[in-house]
Amino acid sequence: MVLSEDALSSSGMKKLERLAEARSPDGTLLVLFRHDGDYLIRADGAELMSTRHHHSEDKLAELACAPLRERPGTRVLIGGLGFGFTLKAALRALPSDAQVVAVELVRAVIAWNESPDYELARVALRDGRVELRHADVATVLREGTGQFDAIMLDVDNGPDPMTTSGNGALYSDAGVRMSAAALRPGGRLVYWSAQDDRKFERTLRRAGLTVESSRVWSHGTSGTLHTLFVAWAGGVRQDRDAATE
Repeated sequence: MVLSEDALSSSGMKKLERLAEARSPDGTLLVLFRHDGDYLIRADGAELMSTRHHHSEDKLAELACAPLRERPGTRVLIGGLGFGFTLKAALRALPSDAQVVAVELVRAVIAWNESPDYELARVALRDGRVELRHADVATVLREGTGQFDAIMLDVDNGPDPMTTSGNGALYSDAGVRMSAAALRPGGRLVYWSAQDDRKFERTLRRAGLTVESSRVWSHGTSGTLHTLFVAWAGGVRQDRDAATE
């Protein structure tokens, strides 16, 4: 249940501070709030993300980057900045010479993360390994054939878009093939989804990819179960322990 600002105040809970707002490309209202030291974004009133619950976003990066710790010249792509948790986890996992291309469609989300007024991803974005792009990740993928060792896509709400209807194209047959084409040999795609989606898993397999899915808690061992789809070309992965929850 999502409580309104008035309901929170009248219940005696700490005040929900409305900090900023913006519109997604298709007009969805995104509002940044702060509550009891944590931050959240609501999309047309529904909670989209929160700094309280980011375990599955951390795990997204861990699954993508685990095989790359010792690989020189690694280049990875993160589609969707959010509050920067996937970016931070990727930087922790990757070597010092890695390059992380972080792509965000909504300019305001970048500004909120860069702002010194909020405790979000400002430090991570200043890491010398990070290349931040304000762009549609589909454009970056289309122009990046064979460029990435791993691609992490946490765009919108997964295969079922919540903020920008055009995001759904990334999860279509053509979108998956385009993403797979942006991988270097031996690379992998890892998708975050708010829910399990067997239809999307079949889409990945139709693209000739091997797929494993993991159900991951949003907050350690509690909260909401999210799904991570790990896809790669070829046979059995060599790092199955990385997917163990």
